[in-house]
Amino acid sequence: MSLFGKNQRDETPVAEPVLGARPRNMPRGANARGDEPTPAPKPVRRSEGEPQRMANIGKSIQIKGDLTGNEDLVIEGNVDGRIDLPNNQLTVGAEGKVAAELHAKTVIVIGHVTGNIQAAERVEVQATGIVDGDVKAPRLIVAEGAVLNGSVTMGNAAKTAGASAAPAQKAAGAAA
Repeated sequence: MSLFGKNQRDETPVAEPVLGARPRNMPRGANARGDEPTPAPKPVRRSEGEPQRMANIGKSIQIKGDLTGNEDLVIEGNVDGRIDLPNNQLTVGAEGKVAAELHAKTVIVIGHVTGNIQAAERVEVQATGIVDGDVKAPRLIVAEGAVLNGSVTMGNAAKTAGASAAPAQKAAGAAA
């Protein structure tokens, strides 16, 4: 008999449940309450420690003028003018109609662009995309079914201009 009148029982210690553990008979992915598993949070793209921001121009929006910024931009409406996003991605959505000179890090065309496109990294014209204008970028992706009416210049223009200028200067120096 114990000190307070209770009998000591010879029991094996019971393990404390581990927080978040699932019983052996529970299917993988379910939790102890039987609820559906909680989806993992989506990763946030970060650029130099800050969350990546994205702006949208909706279907009913019409803009005439110049657009500049430091965010990724999706255009579903109408834009007429010039768009300058040198460090970001510009996407012309399926409903987007753009009549502008485009300058961006990456340009993705799903809708319609009338005007020249210049990209620092790449230009992608998806199957439903239409581009009426010249394209200048190091990389170009044109999906089957896409329309591209204009000239294409690929590679670094500064290197090309510098390489062609050097032989011309040597030839001019030799002729003098």
